[in-house]
Amino acid sequence: MTVGFALCGSFCTYHKVFPIMEQLSKDYDLIPIFSHCAYTTSSRFGSAQEHIRRASDICGKAPICSIEEAEPIGPKKLLDTLIIAPCTGNTLAKLSHGIADGPVT
Repeated sequence: MTVGFALCGSFCTYHKVFPIMEQLSKDYDLIPIFSHCAYTTSSRFGSAQEHIRRASDICGKAPICSIEEAEPIGPKKLLDTLIIAPCTGNTLAKLSHGIADGPVT
């Protein structure tokens, strides 16, 4: 099973998210996906580059980080399921209103 694992900008929860990603990577092919905020923002919880490197190491591949890279996911049916964790309120609102303006949405 191929699982998209999307990260949004709730950086304070990454310490809980990465262990789940590690566990899932033992049984599934994970494709990391970063929102624009998650891909470009460093915070007191770590640098963007540290988070990107960690997800890449866990999943064994570089993350999808642009709309152009994410676009084929639907039409080509590249994922069996998608996890968005953490899912910020901003991302949840966009999904509920059908706004697709980034790699996660």
